[in-house]
Amino acid sequence: MAINSVGREVPEEINGRKWKPYQGPFETVPDQQVKTCRRQARLIPGESKMRSDLKAAILASGLKDGMTISFHHHFREGDRIIGQVLTAIRELGIKGLKFAPSAVVNIKEPSIVNFVKDGTINRIEASGIRGQLGDAVIRGLPLAEPVILRPHGGRPRAIEAGELEIDVAFIGASASDCYGNANGTGGKNACGSLGYAKIDARSARQVVVITDTLVDFPCVPASICQDQVDHVVVVEEIGDSSKIGKGAARQTKSPRDLRIAELTAEVIAHSGFFADGFSFQTGAGAIAIACTNYIKERMKEQNIRASFVLGGVPAAVSSLLEEGLVDCIQAVQSFDAVAAMAMAHQPRMVECDNSTYSNPHNKGCFVNQVNIGVLGALEVDTDFNVNILTGSSGEMMGGLGGGPDVAAGADVSIVTLPLFRGRTPSVVDRVFTLCTPGETVAVVVTDAGIALNPKHRNYPVLKENLEKTSLKLVSIEELRDMALGITGVPKPMECTDQIVAVVEYRDGTLIDVIRQIRE
Repeated sequence: MAINSVGREVPEEINGRKWKPYQGPFETVPDQQVKTCRRQARLIPGESKMRSDLKAAILASGLKDGMTISFHHHFREGDRIIGQVLTAIRELGIKGLKFAPSAVVNIKEPSIVNFVKDGTINRIEASGIRGQLGDAVIRGLPLAEPVILRPHGGRPRAIEAGELEIDVAFIGASASDCYGNANGTGGKNACGSLGYAKIDARSARQVVVITDTLVDFPCVPASICQDQVDHVVVVEEIGDSSKIGKGAARQTKSPRDLRIAELTAEVIAHSGFFADGFSFQTGAGAIAIACTNYIKERMKEQNIRASFVLGGVPAAVSSLLEEGLVDCIQAVQSFDAVAAMAMAHQPRMVECDNSTYSNPHNKGCFVNQVNIGVLGALEVDTDFNVNILTGSSGEMMGGLGGGPDVAAGADVSIVTLPLFRGRTPSVVDRVFTLCTPGETVAVVVTDAGIALNPKHRNYPVLKENLEKTSLKLVSIEELRDMALGITGVPKPMECTDQIVAVVEYRDGTLIDVIRQIRE
């Protein structure tokens, strides 16, 4: 075991694979050639890519026991692709697969847990595995090796480094032609941007496009291009776009959430980075969406226009284009049906490739150009470290998402959360799972006060500007004390020695591990 730079004890080897401990947000220097599993192929004129059904496409792809399959999560809780494909694979008797989607949102039927129990899946790599699958893993669901959890920028980095090799990528598209030109804006079940699927399309050995709306050739615009696609399948339904906005992407009426959002907007407005041409990412959590609306009000009041907004896009963000408050939106995904449809008629809402968005080992990702990033969290500790994965009751509550990426890149990264939830404090001495290192977090905003991180690179500017306001600035230790004064000190979760998941930082180093909860 080794101690990394944030004080976590992490293994140097797991199942024969060596791991480097996290040493800092920019300490790892890449020295590898970009790799791909993609193979040259030919298609003779008149030859068809169309397959009669999913089983035919799976067989044509050459999928065999032990291979790696991938999916995207743009349909979120409305996804219908994963269940259909895994069911077809199981019926074909293919076993021992590595399941490597961009993320797993809370898909209940069919339960992915059952595909692990019957041996169809025996390894998992993703940004997050919230819901039934995550809860089962943290309680000891038997897998061949610990789950690997990566932030959004870490996934394209791992693919290009050859650490994650995808044999067959299954890409759901709301519209496709017979050659595989496809997008998420056409058809009857639009999901919007396909930003997380692009790295899979250009890197996998075989690519299967699955659609419920086959259009005339060529499908325009094409998010996924025909030269990357091997097979096309039409199914009855790929997803329910009305459910894209469930879960993380929701509006709030909570007075406490609205208070935190308003305080966050005040921090942004007085940060020294809120000026004409600024850029930001707020995301789709309840507080984030409310914060976007408050920022919009201040932009109108001060006649400020943003250069770009980045990341996952809810309706609150897409409306900024409609009102002329932003030059363009770089959308890596669409967080609700309104934002999904906006891509079809807003030429300045640009579909952003996930690697371009957040990969730390390309030649410059978008998060490096963000002035303000607003992030959610389950808990934060007195070193400003953030946990977005595991809840106090031993549940897998979230995914790493782009939080670690935005925190590292933004001039000012703001973590928003209530002081406590129920009888559980949100500001603690030590987070249960460390996801985002505190050195990349500039500000913590709660309903009880605002803490600035004295170790953040822009602390002097923030301190000078925010001390001139009436905002309540407190230390992170004071927030902890206030939280514990209300909730008391919670009983710590007990864990076994069994590692069930490893948490990678965006550069591929090991920042923490998750151990099995002791029942």
